[in-house]
Amino acid sequence: MNIRPLLEALDIQEDAARALADDLRAQIDALRTRLREAETHLEHLTITRKTVTGLADRLPASLPELPEHPDYPRILAVFNEATGPLRAKDVCQALGHEVLPKNVEGTRAKLKRLVKLGILTEADTGNFAKKQ
Repeated sequence: MNIRPLLEALDIQEDAARALADDLRAQIDALRTRLREAETHLEHLTITRKTVTGLADRLPASLPELPEHPDYPRILAVFNEATGPLRAKDVCQALGHEVLPKNVEGTRAKLKRLVKLGILTEADTGNFAKKQ
């Protein structure tokens, strides 16, 4: 009996199995690298989460929503540029409104509303400033 063809068939199967094993080892190495990268990314995210939650109590509280009127953002812009407290008349002038009693009173009402929302403070009667 000639076992030569049988041995050649075994050689072919061994070569195929060896090639498959080599390919699988390469895939395992690539997966290990990807796994290491993913674990490192997870560690960085965990550190970031700890940092953010540790700083959260130091961040200022978010501002309440402003009323719908278009003057409110403009009023806040005036206070952002101001160096000290402002009166309703000053804000009225900065907004470009005529300094009429009805305009000044309307502006004062808006300033009082911003005080109630906790955005502005009224240091003295009629003197408004941005809350620190």
